[in-house]
Amino acid sequence: MLATRRDPVRTALPIGLLLLALAAVIVAALGATSAATPLAAQPAIDTGATAWMLTSTALVLLMVPGLAMFYGGLVRTKNVLGTMMHSFAAMAIIGVLWVAVGYSLAFGPNVLGGWAGWDPGLVFLRSIDGTVSANGIPDLVFAMFQGKFAIITPALIAGAFAERVRFRGYAIFIALWSLLVYSPLCHWVWASDGFLFQAGAIDFAGGTVVHISAGVSGLVAALYLGARRGYPRTAMHPNNLVMVMMGVGLLWVGWFGFNAGSSLASGVKTAQALTVTQAAAAAGALAWICIEAVQHRKATSLGIASGILAGLVVITPAAGVVQPAGAIALGFLASGLCYGAILLKNRLGYDDTLDVFGVHGIAGMAGALLLTFFVRAGEMPQGRDVFGQLPVQALGVGLTIAYAAVVTIVLLVVIQKVFGLRLGASGEMAGMDHELHGEHGYGLLNLN
Repeated sequence: MLATRRDPVRTALPIGLLLLALAAVIVAALGATSAATPLAAQPAIDTGATAWMLTSTALVLLMVPGLAMFYGGLVRTKNVLGTMMHSFAAMAIIGVLWVAVGYSLAFGPNVLGGWAGWDPGLVFLRSIDGTVSANGIPDLVFAMFQGKFAIITPALIAGAFAERVRFRGYAIFIALWSLLVYSPLCHWVWASDGFLFQAGAIDFAGGTVVHISAGVSGLVAALYLGARRGYPRTAMHPNNLVMVMMGVGLLWVGWFGFNAGSSLASGVKTAQALTVTQAAAAAGALAWICIEAVQHRKATSLGIASGILAGLVVITPAAGVVQPAGAIALGFLASGLCYGAILLKNRLGYDDTLDVFGVHGIAGMAGALLLTFFVRAGEMPQGRDVFGQLPVQALGVGLTIAYAAVVTIVLLVVIQKVFGLRLGASGEMAGMDHELHGEHGYGLLNLN
């Protein structure tokens, strides 16, 4: 076999990037002492809240291998490792970018008219080394907790174009997407001077920032890259539904950190968020079982997994403001809407491989908008009523959809033309595991 000729520019690019990153780390380390905030007059640490936030941070990170198992079990055998690599690569790539500049872009003071934040002291988290926030939690713990959200969001997108992308192109895409889409959205919604935060938009744990942005970006990517070869004529069955069930179980467990951890405390609000997370997930699962019982006279493991996920997604923006009855209602509504969205996708024929838009996008929008009808007394921002808050929620949803869609398509076009993103025909037929990673997930002869 003839050796493949390599483009010297493309070969040198990753090495150059690594050298630049190393130089940046050295510069940051040299300036760490002068940039650090003095440790005098720090607020007292709330050990209970800090312990819970440390636990929540670990729980949210657990969701990433859970997502890898969930997605990995849904694809064909020849793509299981390549699909799981998408989640683990996000842990590596975004894990470094968030510490380097992502946190500063998300939670630094307004720059560029409020498009993002920026604080040179937050580069490599230098100025918060040893500082404690007003609520008694070390700032580094908050930064790491938020960093896990930054990791899982681009990993969610990968499900929309599973089985048909090059690893290099994917890595470049999620790096740029995290900096240009996720961090600005995070700033708008959660930074104290973000304009959606100032407007009183409710997004307790990431309905817009995480799920709508990922769902819309996934849909754009799926439409731009096109369907998998053979779809929908060729049957493409999940390779391991047992792994899917284990993955969604880990996601359910991790979601308690995702939602209840977003209270940034260890108290009543934490308990409220945890309770409604459980209630919505259970309601979503039950609703999907009922829908399948009527439609197909049998309940499926994939259906209950989808219902769990729909319930978890819909409650994410609402977890801090609704009561259990409202959470159950949202869970039922989310399953119905997501089920309908997947049916519509099948009729329209586009290939959102793992229904990222159909579940995350649709349930995220439903939660962000419908929560206004279930907000507990006294929780409505700025004393608004339902119809005063609904336009604010719609503004947040609309801006998220538009911004994520526009920036995503620009990134996709540029990356496809410069680096290549869509896997070639022969590589797709061989499978990502063999073609891109030189491995096989199982010791089996049949790799389809």
